[in-house]
Amino acid sequence: MRQVVLDTETTGIGDGHRIIEIGCVEVIRRKLTGRHFHVYINPQRMIDEEAAAVHGITNEWLEDQGAPVFAQVAQQFREFIDGAELVIHNAAFDVGMMDAEFERLNLPLTNTFCTVLDTLRLARDMHPGARNSLDALCKRYGIDNSHRELHGALLDAEILADVYLIMTGGQTDLMLADDDGEQTEEVEIDLSGLQVDASTLPVIQAAADELSAHEAFLDLLDKKCENGALWRRSGSG
Repeated sequence: MRQVVLDTETTGIGDGHRIIEIGCVEVIRRKLTGRHFHVYINPQRMIDEEAAAVHGITNEWLEDQGAPVFAQVAQQFREFIDGAELVIHNAAFDVGMMDAEFERLNLPLTNTFCTVLDTLRLARDMHPGARNSLDALCKRYGIDNSHRELHGALLDAEILADVYLIMTGGQTDLMLADDDGEQTEEVEIDLSGLQVDASTLPVIQAAADELSAHEAFLDLLDKKCENGALWRRSGSG
């Protein structure tokens, strides 16, 4: 199976926002191949200050880099992911943003040439009641993400690949050849003995500062989404 672990960065949250960075790493038969796709994109609109605080990308920086518009990279991007299973954390957001970009160009939507696996949904099924952000999963599985000071699409895709492979079986080989052209030895980590009955896991309540940050984020969603934050409308807040 060919999989592409993918992440995007955007100008913000809500209708009308655009993708400004795409990062993908290729996985074949549960091995990282070393192939990747990475591009910064001129969104042709302003980046929200709240979003820039998360990923550190500004309109001025993209202009200095000579970043192309999405139309200039759409075909190359589509060819890289065509036929693959996309592995994405909180897939609904990234796929929604990609579909909106493809729609603007009258190109087929993502699910016509890819399948999608959402690692956030997978993590929630495996660890009910626990925090399942990418940072939380790194901590749970012992993956070093100390170099992740800001969000970045390629870096986050690389980290997510490690998380996904360990979470679903423990193997995180990099399938590269040595100087003689021989493939390097495979190493597998068996985590089967670490499996725990989910019903015995404690439910960890959010701390006051976490609840405050959550409410602040919902306030941001209320401002960015036409109908307000779905979490609040559903009565879950």
